This record gives sequence, C-alpha cells and structure tokens, in this order.
Amino acid sequence: MERPVKRILLLSTALLAACAAPGPGADTPPASQPSLKLEKVVMLMRHGIRPPTKPAVVPPGYSSETWSGWPVDFGLLTPRGAAGVKLLGESDRAYFGARGLFPGGCPAPGTIVLKASYKERTIETARSWAAGFMPGCAAAISHPAGSDDDAIFHGLDSGPASFDGNRAYDAALAQAPEGGLAAETERHRGELTLLAKVLNCAVPACPLVAEPSRLVAQPHDRPDLEGPLAVASTASQTLLLEYLEGKPMAEVGWGRVSRAEIEQLLRFHPLKFRYSNRPGYIAAAAAAPIVHEIVTALGDRNPARLTLLAGHDTNVADLGGFFDLHWQVPSYPADEVPPGSALGFELVSNARGDRYVRAFYRAQTMDQLRNLEALGSDDALFRRYLPIPGCGDSVAATACSWSDFARIAAPRG
Repeated sequence: MERPVKRILLLSTALLAACAAPGPGADTPPASQPSLKLEKVVMLMRHGIRPPTKPAVVPPGYSSETWSGWPVDFGLLTPRGAAGVKLLGESDRAYFGARGLFPGGCPAPGTIVLKASYKERTIETARSWAAGFMPGCAAAISHPAGSDDDAIFHGLDSGPASFDGNRAYDAALAQAPEGGLAAETERHRGELTLLAKVLNCAVPACPLVAEPSRLVAQPHDRPDLEGPLAVASTASQTLLLEYLEGKPMAEVGWGRVSRAEIEQLLRFHPLKFRYSNRPGYIAAAAAAPIVHEIVTALGDRNPARLTLLAGHDTNVADLGGFFDLHWQVPSYPADEVPPGSALGFELVSNARGDRYVRAFYRAQTMDQLRNLEALGSDDALFRRYLPIPGCGDSVAATACSWSDFARIAAPRG
C-alpha cells in the first residue's frame, strides 16, 4: 500500500502544475503596485495552552519535585487556553474583515475551512478560534479519527518506507557547531545550570550538566534528540505553560524561576527544532502534506477565503524549515512557536489581476496571553510579514509572484 507522505507528494506535484500558471505580468515586482487586494488566507496554528502531555515531565534523576496541578487531563486544551484562542479569533476577524476579506455576520458557507489534527487539543483549538472569529455561526471542523489517518499533521508517525532515517540523521547533525553536540551543550551550560536550580537538581551531579546530549537515528523517522538539551526543551516549555496558564509565580517552577528566566530558558525549544524539524531533508518530507494543503487553499479551484489548520508546534517548525522562514515574537526567542501562534500565507492581487503570496507570523505576547488581554480594534497582536528566501531576485522579498511561490513550494526529494 502506498505510504501517505508519498501520495501527498504526488498530489502536490499535479496540483502545482495545474495552479502555478501566472497571469499577465505576474512577475512584476509588487513594490511597483499601488495596492494589493487580499483574496485568501491560510494559517497553520499551534494549539492553545495545555498541561504536560504525560505525568513525567522529565526523566528520573533530573528532578524529584511534584509538578503543580492542572484543571484538565494531560495534553488537553485548558479553559484558559480556549479563552486565549478565542481572543485570537476575534482579532483575526477584525483584522481580515477590515481588509475586505469578510463582510459582517456569518461567513458564507464554504468560505471558512477548519481542519485539525486528531488530537483533542487541536480540535478544541479550532472550535475556540471559530467561536471568536464567527460567534454564533456554524463551524464544521474536519479531523482524522486517529493517528493512523493523520497524514497531514502526523505524516512521519507511520514510519514511511520512503523516508531515510540515516539521511535525516546526517542532515540534523550538520546543524551542530564545530565540536558537535558536546559543543552545543557547553554553549548552553549557563542555562542548563539555571534549569537545574529550578528543578532542584544538585550541581554538579545533576544529569542536566553531567550527561551528554546526543542524536539517535531512527530507521524511517526524524532523529531523536536525547539528553540535557531535549530535557531542557520539555522542562522549559512546561514552565512557560504554567506561566501562561496564569498560575501564581509561587507555583510556576515551584517559585524558583522568574519571568525573565523563563524567557532565557525557552531558547532550548527552538534549539530542538533546529535539529529535529528544520533540517532541509526532514522539513521537505514532514511539511509536504501541509504545503499541499496551503497550495490547495490558495488555488483558484478552492472557494475558501480563509483556511485554518490547527496543529502543533512541530508542524509550524517543519513548515518554517520547508520555506526557511524565520520570526521572533516579542518576549520569545527566535523561531519559537508560542501557543496559539500561526504561520500564515496570504494570496493578494493587484489591479491587473497579478497574484502574489505573502508569508506572515502572528502571535500573542507572553503577557497578553497570561493576562488574557483584549486585543482591541487596533489589533495589538504581533503580525509581521516574513522574507521568503528564493522568491524573485532578493531573499528580502516579502511578496512572491504566484509562479515563484509555486516553484518554492514544489515537492522535494
């Protein structure tokens, strides 16, 4: 039986061939156009705030502390997380509505498409976003029944035979500095020591500072990052989620971490992405189904005006690696994927009908989400267009002609 990732790649090839033909003057630099009309939007969004996905946040030996409690079971969207995502939906409706994408009232049937992974937290995220974007309106959310059917958001989980785990391992290891992961670990010795203090793990015996980090190849999957760097990624992300959930600082990291220190420790999360998600070979395969969805959503044959793909931080990191896109949300390290944030693409056109694609990132800041701040009609969200490498004559271009985008989005071996 044909593997899901391979099938998606073949479909993407046919789709791009059908949709990529540019209109007259499509390669005209967008800077020379007086205005660009917004026609469609597709966003890949991380789910909102959740508790840890399993009881043991860190392996035995890294901490004997009991982590603080949560109002929902492991890995589920919290009520506060749902409220934060609803605020995002409200802001998105005001922002895109002001740009002419939607009139008032309920969107016409078929103009909003909501897709989620099989995980309950992503389904509830899509539902909460829709409650803010179109309150009181019907919102159908499509999602797989389980992991075996989730080729879009979990395409590598099935271990497709076409994916070369050794090649993925080599691509990941190539991201390491001179001296390999030992040098990478040493580079972050200060943050690892800080995290050991928060976890109440005695230095110098604490595994965070005493053990090596390593990459472990998997036959048909991305390599596993193991050891202190991986543990630090998970632990620091849990500290962030405690903070965003609005817990008193006496409960966040057992009262042993400040907000500024959380920011400092968060650099481990995008660091893990750099090895596990962003290397070219890995991103090309892992993000291919999502890129297919994006190209389909922006194509002429799709009536949707806005498509929301509710997934995970790993999906966003994969997609960022596919297009080599980079961002930095205030209060977060570069290329971090905050809860509820989205990597999106706009289809715009000029008066002659020439079409362009713009990549953007939008997110709440750390304190906007912790405080559940109303974002207001002036749109207080972080929204930035991103340079798309390989687009036109300049890597600084923030608008690609449709033909350039189709070329960049083409499936890769």
